[in-house]
Amino acid sequence: MNSDKPLAIVAGAGTGLGQSLLARFQAGGMTTIGLGRTQPQEMTAPFHQVDLSDPSAVAPVISELIAAHGPPKIVVHNTAELVIAPFPETTLEDYQRTWTSMVQSLVVLGQCVLQPMVRGGGGVLIVSGATASLRGGPRFSAFASAKFALRGLTQSLAREYQPAGVHVSHVVLDGIIDTPRSRDLHSLDPSKMMKPYEISEAYWQLAHQPQSTWTHELDLRPASEGF
Repeated sequence: MNSDKPLAIVAGAGTGLGQSLLARFQAGGMTTIGLGRTQPQEMTAPFHQVDLSDPSAVAPVISELIAAHGPPKIVVHNTAELVIAPFPETTLEDYQRTWTSMVQSLVVLGQCVLQPMVRGGGGVLIVSGATASLRGGPRFSAFASAKFALRGLTQSLAREYQPAGVHVSHVVLDGIIDTPRSRDLHSLDPSKMMKPYEISEAYWQLAHQPQSTWTHELDLRPASEGF
């Protein structure tokens, strides 16, 4: 086992925040691995293309990583499946797809990493949330229902694993992350969008809090964002 550098895993390591997180953890002296359904065109770290909602696909990958590098010290769950549609046009499949992508994938990931992290002396699990984690807006019923469930699941994991030394935290990203896709999707001044590398710095700081002052929920937003 190569344990010279602690292992950081980003599940949902797509273009934007996922790749920025890998770059920040790498700069902090960690071995970084990205996981995701679609391999980004530009990668800052090794990437495993895997269906994060499928335990038979995820478990072997995580086992191999732990065998090679030891239990992870930082794990970030950063998956998303955005559905925007009026309620009458939102299908049951839309709800199932958002739940599978965001909630089921955390269940699968957590069952693969949390016990090894406990046995390895602790670590940090950070879950990316959104404005929809706190309030459901019109045309966001599928997305918001899954984000609400993801927040509740994260709270339960925090209360179960914090006494065992694993810091479980939920980050509410209350704004639009600046990526090429989001610029195409939203008519918004880029200066009012959240910069991925600046979000990743907040995650890094969150992952290094002393045990006497652990944050469970952190909300981040641009200065221009109303709340």
